[in-house]
Amino acid sequence: MDFWVTDDQVALAEGMRAFVAGRFPAEWLHSVEETDAVLDRTKWRELGDMGVFSLRSDGMGAREATLVYEELGRGLVPGPLVATHLAAELIDGAADGTRIVSMFEPSGGVTMIEHATEVDDLLWFDGHDLRRIDPASLTLDPVGRPLDPLGPVLICLDGLDQVRSNSAVIATGTPVRELSELGVLLTAALQVGVAAAATDLANEYAKGREQFGRPIGSFQAVKHMLAEMFVHADVARAAVRAGGCALDDASDAEPARAVSGAKAVAGHAALFCGKTGIQIHGGMGFTWEVDAQRYWKRAVALDVSFGSTDDHSLAIADMLIRP
Repeated sequence: MDFWVTDDQVALAEGMRAFVAGRFPAEWLHSVEETDAVLDRTKWRELGDMGVFSLRSDGMGAREATLVYEELGRGLVPGPLVATHLAAELIDGAADGTRIVSMFEPSGGVTMIEHATEVDDLLWFDGHDLRRIDPASLTLDPVGRPLDPLGPVLICLDGLDQVRSNSAVIATGTPVRELSELGVLLTAALQVGVAAAATDLANEYAKGREQFGRPIGSFQAVKHMLAEMFVHADVARAAVRAGGCALDDASDAEPARAVSGAKAVAGHAALFCGKTGIQIHGGMGFTWEVDAQRYWKRAVALDVSFGSTDDHSLAIADMLIRP
């Protein structure tokens, strides 16, 4: 298994970090939180121009894609990034950002869809089939105050049979399984970015915030919290890297097990780092003026996309007892 990051991969990640910082600064994110249109189609096309959605067709592998999506997660870039990437070779306009594609992920209870009124298409992994859904064909009820203000959600009021009858199968069989595994891995990469950014923010705050005449980062209890955050984020990054190696046939690991491991570890890391970052900020961590709470909210939203931490932990357990 090759964990080394090449010079080209480092340059790719650095270039994406600079692009995200320039086009999706914190001030812009804050300005759209309370609006009805979080997605900016001009910025979405710029993401397409940067190759965010066409990495596979541009000759890059899963390892390169995880580096890009980690930076997107770090920058809290809003929108159905993973779904549009998966649709790039299946739906015209997705690769260049002309069309925005979100996910339809039914659960045992209420089915919620992110950005349903702002996107052009929905993807649904329905068993061995991948279906394309027109959002306009669904009966939707908006959620007044979603947990993540950068991820507005709507409740689908239609039954699955009705949705299935109004959808079209665009892929089936092995390609669907491979796309699903890639979706799991890229979502885990977003979670790594969230965990890393929450850690960096908390570390900077701990170095600058003084209490009893000393930076709070000098206190042993805070040091331990920051160290745990760093370890969680770094281990999650390694798990995602291992998943990328598995999908790129650069290791002997079983892809399904590797990507489930990545999602379980990264999901836990994002939630832990988001929560602990708020604790380090104290009472300020809950306020709109500080981004600490935004990382935790995004971590919660990402945890239920492409299977939760618990879902993938159970999947790994099943793989271990049923080879």
